Amino acid sequence: MAAANPAKMLQDEVTCSICLEYFNDPVSLDCDHSYCQACITQYWGDLTTNVSCPQCRRTFPQGNLRPNRQLRSIVDAARELRLQAGREPAAERLCERHQEPLKLFCREDGIPICVVCDRSKGHRGHTVIPAEEAAEEFQERLQAHVKTLRAEREKLLGLKVSREETSQVYLKQTQAERQKIVAEFQQLQQFLQEQERLLLAQLEKLDNMIVKAGIDTVTKLSEQISHLSELIRELEEKCQKPASEFLQDVRSTLSRCEEGQAQQPEEMAPELEEQVRDFSKQTVALSKSLRAFRDTLPDALEAKSGEPLRTHTPANVSLDPDTAHPQLVLSEDGKSVRWTDTHQPRPDTPERFDTMRCVLGREGFTSGRHCWKVEVGGGRYWAVGVARESLNRKGWVSLSPKGGIWAVGRCGDPFRALTDPETPLTLSPHHRIYVCLDCDRGQVTFIDAETEASIFTFPPGSLPGERIRPWLMVGWDTNTRLRLSP
Repeated sequence: MAAANPAKMLQDEVTCSICLEYFNDPVSLDCDHSYCQACITQYWGDLTTNVSCPQCRRTFPQGNLRPNRQLRSIVDAARELRLQAGREPAAERLCERHQEPLKLFCREDGIPICVVCDRSKGHRGHTVIPAEEAAEEFQERLQAHVKTLRAEREKLLGLKVSREETSQVYLKQTQAERQKIVAEFQQLQQFLQEQERLLLAQLEKLDNMIVKAGIDTVTKLSEQISHLSELIRELEEKCQKPASEFLQDVRSTLSRCEEGQAQQPEEMAPELEEQVRDFSKQTVALSKSLRAFRDTLPDALEAKSGEPLRTHTPANVSLDPDTAHPQLVLSEDGKSVRWTDTHQPRPDTPERFDTMRCVLGREGFTSGRHCWKVEVGGGRYWAVGVARESLNRKGWVSLSPKGGIWAVGRCGDPFRALTDPETPLTLSPHHRIYVCLDCDRGQVTFIDAETEASIFTFPPGSLPGERIRPWLMVGWDTNTRLRLSP
């Protein structure tokens, strides 16, 4: 392999990757990449938060620009060297064969030659002109090409800025839509909670009415039973008496018996039955309305709780120690991982994460539907999900689909989906989360293992058509321990 050109390396180091010119007022980002202050400011436009580096795409909460004085000095020195090189006369080149100055140019062969070459048989009959004249001619042609290329570069730079501005406009629109969706669902949740409260209050009132009516009915029936029991006892005693005594007031006794037989037990209030029937109708109508609303939701928003758990195959996944960051400790069975402040003695292989405290699963998936469970416990710094096989293992990785990661996690509070920008989760997961991967649709869904409620879904087509592996990240928290299970 040819040795690197030091001049070319220096030229690359003092050139801004946006304008492709020498740095002008160079500034550095938090990722240590440098740009002209005017170039990076124009690149970000009106953005003040969630800005990113054009090279590594790492995002920052705000545009923190640090003047790079050392780089400015290097740029000034490079400019001076270039000027000196232009002022110093170049050493005259000699013909390798005749050791004479190359003062002529052969048009047919397109090479500089000396006067001895001009008289040789090899160039006899060729058109030969002075080298200076040929240089001027080719310089004019090259300058024309430079002008065209510069115009093309300016056009592409303008197109790049335009596309980036368009991208930012689209991102602002999606952010606005995200806020609208969150607001609409919050209002819907509040409405449903209020309706639930009202219906339960009505049901409690109806319960109280039924209980009261039942008590009243039972009381009256008890009184009638007691009255009849007393009358039966009296008649039985009367029947035991002698005829002369038995016949006294016998008509009055018969009349009392007939009155007792005519009394019927009272029915419960009929209006209660009607109210119970009306309430049942309301419940049926409510169920139909909620089902109709659920069926109208698009696939990305469908709320069929726990459905992936019944359509995905449980996967017995384990962690790959060859990918684990040196500060992550894996269990012997490869099922759990925790963080430690001590670096483990592990070889720095291309497969291993060296900056992000991540680890991949051994298993990879290219087709089918698969799910596995991750116990997150009460830790406050973690993330779980999936990543593509080609995920960059060295340096900082964008924790988003742009970086090849589809996950949810927690960094203190609140819980969030690792989108770009991050999406706060309205539903906080409990201690166990199901990761449901659908390779055929390019979709991954996260479900609360205790309630089977959907936490977040990356919509169909989000994942690339390549091998996907389980992915875990553990932050600086000794209380966090993540464990895998089917």
